[in-house]
Amino acid sequence: MAGAAMGDDGENPVNINITPLVDIIFCLCVFFMVSFKFKQLEGKFDSWLPKGKGSVGSVQIEGILDEVRVAMYWDEVNQRTIRQLGTRRIQSDEELAELIREGHDAWVKMNKPDTPVTIDAEARVPWNDVIAVMNLCKKNRIDKIEFALGAPPPTGQ
Repeated sequence: MAGAAMGDDGENPVNINITPLVDIIFCLCVFFMVSFKFKQLEGKFDSWLPKGKGSVGSVQIEGILDEVRVAMYWDEVNQRTIRQLGTRRIQSDEELAELIREGHDAWVKMNKPDTPVTIDAEARVPWNDVIAVMNLCKKNRIDKIEFALGAPPPTGQ
């Protein structure tokens, strides 16, 4: 019988039945295991960084870059992001989407459909502006997006 004392009553003057205690601990363990919730990671997305490419820069073929590069700079005076494709400054999302699509289509016509769209953002550019450019690429069904390794941040002088 569970909890029954075995042997002489003189050896064990206080009879303690631990069966209810074990039952309560078991129920508490089951309760905490069932009610446990894992913390969800927000803002996480998978990225595959290219091997064999470094901070040397992109390779030039026949005087043209082998990519469509969107440069993003932070304008401290106006507190906004300046977007540039080549030497042309872009003001609206529609204009940027059209230029990205035209640039990528030109590479597809040259039989290079794997040409990436490279986003070269300065460290001060807000992430939501970078994500907006990524969304424009995805809307145009451009899946190959790379990030350029920008200049290192200035050290304290």
